[in-house]
Amino acid sequence: MVSQSQQSEFGLIARYFTPSPPGPDAGVALGVGDDCTLLLPAGGQQLAVSVDTSVAGVHYPEDAPAEAVGHRALAVSLSDLAAMGARARWCLMALTLEEADAPWLEGFSRGFRDLAEASGTALVGGDVTRGATAIGVTVMGEVAPGAALTRHGGRPGDLVAVTGTLGGGAGGLALWQRGERDPAHPLLTRYLRPQPRLAAGEALVGLATAAIDISDGLLADLGHLLERSGVGATLDPEALPLAEGLVAALGEEGARQAALAGGDDYELLLSLPAERFEAASARLAALGLPLTVIGRLEAEPGLRGVAMPGRSGWQHFQAEGDEHAGGVT
Repeated sequence: MVSQSQQSEFGLIARYFTPSPPGPDAGVALGVGDDCTLLLPAGGQQLAVSVDTSVAGVHYPEDAPAEAVGHRALAVSLSDLAAMGARARWCLMALTLEEADAPWLEGFSRGFRDLAEASGTALVGGDVTRGATAIGVTVMGEVAPGAALTRHGGRPGDLVAVTGTLGGGAGGLALWQRGERDPAHPLLTRYLRPQPRLAAGEALVGLATAAIDISDGLLADLGHLLERSGVGATLDPEALPLAEGLVAALGEEGARQAALAGGDDYELLLSLPAERFEAASARLAALGLPLTVIGRLEAEPGLRGVAMPGRSGWQHFQAEGDEHAGGVT
């Protein structure tokens, strides 16, 4: 049980979210425990900052393992840094809980902490309050001036490529909703414990012309990149690299739709000139990660080569009566 003193905001922070004092290379002059944290960005670097909120029953199942929830809450924010080619450095977390459940907090903090340590991300502050369960995570990273990957650099003739495989997030959610609970199932692993492609993002700096992480679905996120770059594209749906076990779980057509529109993959979608593909592929191969060409950017606006599904990506605010509104993504 959590004692009365440990149930307070400060008690919970002290017990679960106060890491060991940061090392000399962590860039932290003052960490958890004061009104603000004081950070020391490396000289000459730009600060990349992003924030994401994970809401129980919307972004993850309410009965998901606590350790997976902790991992996932940080992973989805770190994925934004990966898409910019930034090196992860620090994070803040605002945690809202309905009650102070000690076993849940133990698991949640362990999942969060393990990924933070693995990615070199120091938890340097945040807030704990009572209410409907939600987790807000702000991540901060560093990138050299002019080196950041953005959504607006794509050019006609560039290849469109993706890291890793697609559809695993949607496939894992589908299996969870069917009652599958084996944590070793590759699709459940992809959904509950996504891996932010931080090393891949850094490796692609100087090679990719534009990039975005695939969180809302390939078609939706490609649409963002096309709009920002002012270009169109033709995709080859037969070239989509499908996640392990996806066809067995959803069938051929269901697997392809999951890859196109399912979301929650957190792979990187990028454009790059054809002459840079070999170098980019070699850099990612050194990380154990494939890079697959799935199309090409074109001057004419619009997307060709695929039939748009009824739902092309996750949106939180839908028109009233939209059959795709709500749900867990």
